[in-house]
Amino acid sequence: MMPTTDIETRNGRTAPIDMTASGFRAAGHRLVDQIASWLETLPDGRVMHDESPSDVRRALHADRGLPETGIEAEALLDEATQLLFNHSLFNGHPRFFGYITSSPAPIGALGDLLASAVNQNVGAWRLSPMATEIEAQTVRWIAELIGFPIASGGLLVSGGNMANFVCFLAARSAKAPEIRTGGLQGQQARLLVYASTETHTWIQKAADLFGLGTDSVRWIPVDADQRMDTAALEQQIITDRKDGGTPFLVIGTAGTVSTGAIDPLEDILGICRRHDVWFHVDGAYGALAARVPGAPGSLRALSEADSVAVDPHKWLYAPLEAGCALVRRPADLLRAFSYHPSYYHFDHEVTNYFDYGPQNSRGFRALKVWLALRQVGSSGYLKMIGDDMSLARHLHALVQQHPDFEALTQHLSITTFRYVPRDLQPAARTPETEAYLQRLNQELLTRVERSGEAFLSNAMVNGLFALRACIVNFRTSLADVESLLPLLARLGQEADRAMRD
Repeated sequence: MMPTTDIETRNGRTAPIDMTASGFRAAGHRLVDQIASWLETLPDGRVMHDESPSDVRRALHADRGLPETGIEAEALLDEATQLLFNHSLFNGHPRFFGYITSSPAPIGALGDLLASAVNQNVGAWRLSPMATEIEAQTVRWIAELIGFPIASGGLLVSGGNMANFVCFLAARSAKAPEIRTGGLQGQQARLLVYASTETHTWIQKAADLFGLGTDSVRWIPVDADQRMDTAALEQQIITDRKDGGTPFLVIGTAGTVSTGAIDPLEDILGICRRHDVWFHVDGAYGALAARVPGAPGSLRALSEADSVAVDPHKWLYAPLEAGCALVRRPADLLRAFSYHPSYYHFDHEVTNYFDYGPQNSRGFRALKVWLALRQVGSSGYLKMIGDDMSLARHLHALVQQHPDFEALTQHLSITTFRYVPRDLQPAARTPETEAYLQRLNQELLTRVERSGEAFLSNAMVNGLFALRACIVNFRTSLADVESLLPLLARLGQEADRAMRD
């Protein structure tokens, strides 16, 4: 007697989540048409909508419960597109100058669709043969683009934090291999990490998550240009060694978050070699400019680093998420991450990415990057990145020429400045005026964001609250840059009048 079942037929199965080929085709074509139309009109719309959290939740009907029965797929996609098109901050807008988040390449969006459809688990070669080889080729091409050895090891991860984490763990395993079995409690000398005070907060997370504790981070001061003081770095390493510590990792930053400053990487490299310390470059932002004509010469030293973190979803314009960890010696990744339990029966003659990073199940992030690299080529990328840098320099020059603004810094594609009303300029630098200018520029930042006409962020530059414009956007034009200061001057005058009344 056959067992009873609720499945309708033995020869086929109808699942509510499936779609017929014709249904998928119709929904997909409609969605692509909607996206294409939105992209076409994006430059003429708002960068963001001036909405409160309650406004967004109301549009979503955020308090509704899980539906008992489903809704037709095409209608759902229509609803989702309207929710996202009407209630988002658009980092693809040409006047988005806010963060180091790029405008996403259209081919990358299509690549994500294809990758999701095939749904490869790029943890083991057997599970994802072509996807694994595409990722390996993509990693080599990224290394080549920045001048890092193409024989290095590497893999794609979610972003800068994870790329830096992977390199941190590779450094720890290389310099203190006994930790994998004995743990930190077996260490007689405390492991110490060195970073400038401008380093991204990933380093605190890494020191915390990986057992060293945030007190293990030695914060090295910076000069007036926000670059690491290398004399202070070397002296701190010497002092710590004399005190019984174990310096194992120095982080040089290639493009700080606040201003885009680049540490003196060549000097840091020399210090690391003299003291046998792992040299890591956090190049999540700036490493991709290393071979751009006119880029700061210090970037070239990253080619000699032990490891580099790079973010394709920054200056390769890949849709989120896409980070890349590069390690000079592939064996250092294997030493940090490879384990082989009895239930793993995978070929060791091929690349199995579970051996090279913390994830076992891994999505196919490489496809969108691989497609764009092939569509554009290295010369195309060097030109686009160079154009972004040129536009930022042009903005800096405009600020210097404008009577209502004070230029502060310009590095890579980040320009910082502040609004200073003309009548306050003779009194600038007095404590009372500085306090007012900080409040005024904070208010100006709020007003420009609410206007929807542009989007900026802020930075603290030598104690001054600065407006910060970052260009990692292939859609941003000269006209977009030249429209920014007139907008800020108008809104600044309005804010100044309102605050003085």
